[in-house]
Amino acid sequence: MANKVIITCAVTGSIHTPSMSPHLPVTAQEIADAAVGAAEAGAAIVHLHARDPKDGRPDQSPEAFEPILKSIKQRTGAVLNITTGGAATMTIEQRVKPAATFKPEVASLNMGSMNFGLFPMLARFKDFKHDWERPYLEASRERIFKNTFADIEYILTTCAENGTRFEIECYDIGHLYTLAHFADRGVVKPPFFVQSVFGILGGIGTHAEDVMHMKRTADRLFGSNYRWSVLGAGRNQMPIAAIAAAMGGNVRVGLEDSLWLGKGRFAESNAAQVKQVRGIVEGLGLEIATPDEARATLELKGGDRVNF
Repeated sequence: MANKVIITCAVTGSIHTPSMSPHLPVTAQEIADAAVGAAEAGAAIVHLHARDPKDGRPDQSPEAFEPILKSIKQRTGAVLNITTGGAATMTIEQRVKPAATFKPEVASLNMGSMNFGLFPMLARFKDFKHDWERPYLEASRERIFKNTFADIEYILTTCAENGTRFEIECYDIGHLYTLAHFADRGVVKPPFFVQSVFGILGGIGTHAEDVMHMKRTADRLFGSNYRWSVLGAGRNQMPIAAIAAAMGGNVRVGLEDSLWLGKGRFAESNAAQVKQVRGIVEGLGLEIATPDEARATLELKGGDRVNF
């Protein structure tokens, strides 16, 4: 099973606003359907945000997540991963609430405060359907995505008794050292599921050397105590996935990270991106992991021990 690649699919999120693509799922039913489609295409893990069905605004209330989680669980055995990132405009208490409530097998965890520049999208998208979207992107010129040491520890300790494994999102090299700090203190336990994020303005770049630098640093810090995955933002999604898969890593795709399937071509579904990256993985002579194989690799508690 060592050479089997875990595909994570992030089916919706707070990075992109609904007006940017007609294919971005917004309602609970659309998000659940997208997650099931991604799982059927080969995603072992689905990463979830929720939205207000009226205008697509990010919604981190447990009430927004509950119908999504229950619908997906009834229809697929995929691992469900709940965000604690939410949106940069939310408090840390708001962000952790769904993971604390539903006790998932996996939850995401951002490993450092950073500039998170979404405003370049304004040059590519001119018309917005909802009045919150343009100001939300514009404000990222001066907004900091806050993830202090106290914030990170708050999430880890709030979920400490849940048996949840964290998808630890590292947008730069320093974030790996922050993880090492919490690991050395025993606040977070191995195996660490490190999701290296490339191509967000304010984080590490997308050059192959950046990918290798992230991997070399994680190898030095964590040795055999971690499992590595990558996501590339926007048009970098598939090239970064190909580099990492060739290096023995796991991959994440999905409309949260990129709206595209090729140059100037919207992905019509999350499943389409999963199928595309699956083709890359299998073209390298590798196999994709099933949900249960992903559970074994990441040492997850199992879908029967969640609170939904």
